[in-house]
Amino acid sequence: MRFLEANATVSDLDSCIETVGAVADETGATIQAFDARYVVGRDHLEHAAKLADRAIERGNEIARDRAVEFILYASGRRQINRAFEIGVSEGTLPVVILVDGGDESAAESALFDRLDLDPADTLGEYDESLVREFYDIGDTELTAADGDLSALVRERVSLLTVDR
Repeated sequence: MRFLEANATVSDLDSCIETVGAVADETGATIQAFDARYVVGRDHLEHAAKLADRAIERGNEIARDRAVEFILYASGRRQINRAFEIGVSEGTLPVVILVDGGDESAAESALFDRLDLDPADTLGEYDESLVREFYDIGDTELTAADGDLSALVRERVSLLTVDR
């Protein structure tokens, strides 16, 4: 599993999605792009991917596509349209792109060649207010967790398997 970190300029979201899909098809990799402002760290995405794969192995997946399953778990949401709120959008934004399986090196190279990506450290550079709003984490809950926002987000990711 690789994490590509960059600032992305997305002028046409549909074209960006098509490019990511083409690279995934060509390399056999599962690829999902996230708005880095919603990703609290590497553990967040690794945990989501692990739970998504476990659901797929057990035949309990929500989506038919592994990349979509990744974003569902990362978002802690069963509704695809809500899950994609933490995906990329048009404009210039920090991104984290998860690449897993297949020829990960070729996928990474192709994504940097075909998308408008400027390498940057974005993983863990989240926006606390966006994260708290998206995952509905209030002051009381954050205080009870000793301010460990990352743990609370991983809890939301884990709860998706229970919330069926």
